[in-house]
Amino acid sequence: MRTEENEDVIVAPSPAVQVRARVEVPIDVPGLGPRASTMVSFDGLHDGREHVALLMPGWEKKSDPLVRVHSECLTGDVFGSQRCDCGPQLHEALAMCSHEGGIILYLRQEGRGIGLYNKFDAYLLQDGGLDTFEANAVLNFSHDLRDYRVAAEMLSALGVPRIRLLSNNPEKGNQLRSHGVVISDVVATGTFVNENNQAYLTAKRERAGHALEV
Repeated sequence: MRTEENEDVIVAPSPAVQVRARVEVPIDVPGLGPRASTMVSFDGLHDGREHVALLMPGWEKKSDPLVRVHSECLTGDVFGSQRCDCGPQLHEALAMCSHEGGIILYLRQEGRGIGLYNKFDAYLLQDGGLDTFEANAVLNFSHDLRDYRVAAEMLSALGVPRIRLLSNNPEKGNQLRSHGVVISDVVATGTFVNENNQAYLTAKRERAGHALEV
């Protein structure tokens, strides 16, 4: 773990962002069973997408709640794909946030922002020998198109200026800080390796600096 504070706040989240609805949704946390949760929608997010916050009981009692900023991955989150580590990371975050009271920000940024169908195109290129970042380049996309300003806007609307960030991605923390979020601690995610995602995880570590032991 490491403690990091903001130095220079570059951009403040939009004050126009507001909570649209809070809905009580009981969920089944893998390995733990049924748990209470609140799902939150927003109005005014700058990209206009339908991002969602999942609040686990106890988060509001924390001065710096544990927060996982999780990018949507249909293949991993829903269908259990072993080509990535997204599903296990989401399950880990659900368990940790359920245990201590935390927040999951679920961002609709499939395939590091390139979308689902383009992600499938990238998979085909990876099957031909390219890594995940090289495949993006062939498709004329940058390595990572995700914009975490929306996460900062969601936290601001929830009244959460200070967090403990659950992540292995340094860019995520850098962007959140640049948008005014104070990160008191960075909690490392687990490393979820299988025979089908080892090359993918290695590329994330070597090309994007993710804190992974593969």
